Amino acid sequence: MRTLILFGITALLLAAPASAAPTTVTVAMRDPGCHWFSVGGGSSHRKFATTLVRQGPVTLVNLDEASLKIKGPGGTRIEHVGARLTLKTAGVYRITMVGQAPDDNHLKLTLR
Repeated sequence: MRTLILFGITALLLAAPASAAPTTVTVAMRDPGCHWFSVGGGSSHRKFATTLVRQGPVTLVNLDEASLKIKGPGGTRIEHVGARLTLKTAGVYRITMVGQAPDDNHLKLTLR
């Protein structure tokens, strides 16, 4: 009987889904508007957006021309150019460039 129970528990542990690897989200420099989320495939299929919704953890990559200010659950963080920041907490993140002009894009990333 114990063997059957242990076998069942082992099967459940092995069948449990592994935690998903973080999705990479890139913030890139592009005119007009200064910074954008770069989404999609290669350069010919790439699209740019100011709002983005993603499931699960996200690794944010800053390829903009300056540091980014990320306001979200847990406070405000600064991400320097070329840096990566993994966001795990669900919620809304507002992303602006440090010292940006008022008419530049304000990015909104929602994690579910």
